[in-house]
Amino acid sequence: MKRKIAIGFLFFILFLSGCVKEQTFEDFFHQRMEEMHEGEENFTYSLVHKKLNVVNEEDAIAVYKEQNEQGEQIFIAYFKKQDKQWEWKHTRGGEWNSPDKWSATNQPPYIYSGPISDNSISEVFVGKEKARILEVEEDKRFWYAITPIQDNEVFYKREDGAKEKIEEVKHE
Repeated sequence: MKRKIAIGFLFFILFLSGCVKEQTFEDFFHQRMEEMHEGEENFTYSLVHKKLNVVNEEDAIAVYKEQNEQGEQIFIAYFKKQDKQWEWKHTRGGEWNSPDKWSATNQPPYIYSGPISDNSISEVFVGKEKARILEVEEDKRFWYAITPIQDNEVFYKREDGAKEKIEEVKHE
């Protein structure tokens, strides 16, 4: 009799473990944002864009806006799922009216990104890779490109067809 109870209990535990729902990427993102900024006053954020399986299966990017003591900023973050848990790997960000036109992560996958406030810019290229441009809000766009190559040149293409190389501003 005890053996039947023990076997029944084991099956019950196995059944319950199979029912545990994995945390979605979006749930992880919002939970982590709340944890990172707990207690901060005058802080808000909004998820602008997310994409799963970007470079490999079980990875993701998120583009999000923050309103904080420095003003409004926009960020792109890379995430990877390991052992069924999402991990926040790296983040780059910018401000709309900053002299920094773009930045790139210094570890793979190399994510190039930047804010756009100039409506005459129609396309952005990182090397030969065409960047994705997101409409964030009125007159504010954000672009990103993911590449396996570090040290790429970045070009804006304007509506009139003119191409312009954009230098990265490096801070010491």
